[in-house]
Amino acid sequence: MSVSSALIVGAGIGGLTAGIALRQKGIEVEIIERDPEWTVYGVGIIQQMNVIRAMNELGILDSYLENSYGFDSTTLFVGPGGVQEAKFDTPKLAGPDKPSNAGIRRTDLQKVLGEGAKAAGCEVRLGLTVTDMQDDGAGVDVTFSDGSKGRYDIVVGADGIFSSTRQTIMPDAPKPTYTGQWVWRYNLPRPAEVDGIHIFAGPFNGGFVPMQEDLMYVFLLSQEPDTKAVPVEGAAAAMRARAKMPPPQFAAILDQITDNAGVIGRPLETILLEGGWHEGRVVLMGDAVHASTPHLAQGAGMAIEDGLVLADELTKTDSPEEAFAAYRTRRMPRVSHVARNSVRIGEMQMGKIEPFNVGELTGQTIGMMCQPI
Repeated sequence: MSVSSALIVGAGIGGLTAGIALRQKGIEVEIIERDPEWTVYGVGIIQQMNVIRAMNELGILDSYLENSYGFDSTTLFVGPGGVQEAKFDTPKLAGPDKPSNAGIRRTDLQKVLGEGAKAAGCEVRLGLTVTDMQDDGAGVDVTFSDGSKGRYDIVVGADGIFSSTRQTIMPDAPKPTYTGQWVWRYNLPRPAEVDGIHIFAGPFNGGFVPMQEDLMYVFLLSQEPDTKAVPVEGAAAAMRARAKMPPPQFAAILDQITDNAGVIGRPLETILLEGGWHEGRVVLMGDAVHASTPHLAQGAGMAIEDGLVLADELTKTDSPEEAFAAYRTRRMPRVSHVARNSVRIGEMQMGKIEPFNVGELTGQTIGMMCQPI
């Protein structure tokens, strides 16, 4: 392995995971983040069985589970009546004594990953961006927004769907595409019966996800004409108004959505780079190359797996470019399945394509995610 130092641009889920994984391979890691406050919105995120396995491989599973709500079951309710159609458990990939899945607040996930990255030896620098990169074939010279400079064997762009690193190395790459849907999220007290994911499907689409003993988040999907931001004032009423023909379980909680500041409404935008994911010694990962919608709940999972696979491939060759190509080859089947089929589910919900069996697709996805990465 010829790589001994790496710069990671972006201290989000993917960047922090990659940092831990690279440190496990003995690579010195510096992570920069443009946000000086390192903020993250406080609603939750679903983490499925492959993420639990990944957290175990990263050596931070115990800390992760202490800050999340582990569960095994998924329950599906259909139609305006909210009739239970199915309930099933998913495999436990981290061992029989560990949960299959977990729900966690994004703030808590960032805390676990951030502490894990620092404990692993990553240097995290906040309020910085890259202003110049020069790849001379033997390394990358980087100038930062504070005027400081550094030289690294590789640079990893983990800076999200609107990646400035992607724009720098691939200015002609495809741009993110708006799907036509938004997702709305809100935190509420967790009723005892919500002990796993509760999914509500057609004509209303949403769900409940437990995050702590006393906390869950609720979400719903809506069709919107554009990506224009929703003002904080009136956001709670706007979210309630999007609950068209809700099943009784969801209708019962609507009057609890009252705090405008607690509503997180975001447009769903996607990108999938079909070509290469690197240029020279600079490589992309996570949402910078394969941002998906939340319909299969695997966006963060794919970014987390990226970090593990990238670190693994860098140990197998003396050429970063060969490692980057092998990393993309390993990742493409999984990330393209998630990205394309997540969009398909949304298109079906919006009536843009003919209905298909989402349960069958979900089973295929679970089977794929259970396979080694």
